Amino acid sequence: MSTAQSNAVKVIALSAASIALLSACGEPKATPMDDEYAGNSGESVQSQENKSKTDGKAADNTAGGDATTKNHADDANSTTSSKQDTGNYADGDYSINGQYGPVGEDTIDVQLTVKDQNVTAVNIVGHPFTSISKKHQNDFAKAVPDAVVGKPLKDLKVDKLAGASWTSEAFNKALEVARQEASIQ
Repeated sequence: MSTAQSNAVKVIALSAASIALLSACGEPKATPMDDEYAGNSGESVQSQENKSKTDGKAADNTAGGDATTKNHADDANSTTSSKQDTGNYADGDYSINGQYGPVGEDTIDVQLTVKDQNVTAVNIVGHPFTSISKKHQNDFAKAVPDAVVGKPLKDLKVDKLAGASWTSEAFNKALEVARQEASIQ
């Protein structure tokens, strides 16, 4: 094998290894704000004091005797909650943290109010890592109320809003968690 062929094989092997290692990068995540792994900035931690609420009462994560905590940060597709989406939602305020970016460096806190199965209010607090992320988060936060307020929570999803594709994906993951948290039988 010539030196050129040997170098080509090394480049291909390194490229394949890099792709395998980076394959989950940039995947958005979302967790309920009362989850111990929600957020990664001091601001997010402070905002977690306003935990998910249902009918004015804080959600109890130990309902049913299950106090097991899953590390959502290890799951690139994490949209988990201890509940299943039933398609029937309780009125209340729900707070979810969405995380995204090549290495999960950007986060958004999503506060959602649900009444009569519809979203009646939404507020986004961004925690950007860069000035570019800050612009996208601010533009998204301004555009999202027009896209979701007054719409049914069931199957609600936004497309790329205000040029913020990753922020939109993280928001959609947060909506999935909100549906799980708000679900009633």
